[in-house]
Amino acid sequence: MSAPRLNRKLVLEEAQRVPDGAGGYALTWVALGVHWARIDPGTGRERAGEFVTVSQVPYKITVRGAVQGAPSRPKPEQRFRDGARIFRITAVTEEDLEGHYLTCFAQEEVLA
Repeated sequence: MSAPRLNRKLVLEEAQRVPDGAGGYALTWVALGVHWARIDPGTGRERAGEFVTVSQVPYKITVRGAVQGAPSRPKPEQRFRDGARIFRITAVTEEDLEGHYLTCFAQEEVLA
């Protein structure tokens, strides 16, 4: 297997609860670190929402490997940010037997 070309700088983010001052909480996204990645788009689809049309595109995002449990290892429910673009991670697996690279399956949702 040849090494993938990691040419996109993505910020890995995780949702955290913060007190809202009224006894409840709000979710805020906190940056965990930067990953260089390769992004491969899948086939998109469009669905009608109640008031808007939502376009969904699945992506395979390849990043350098990290051992299970490492804070730098992406996991589902986290997301990657590329400027204003957001890629919600749905699953993560090793791309190769040695675990040098990880494949993150993600969704980008855009309001149309």
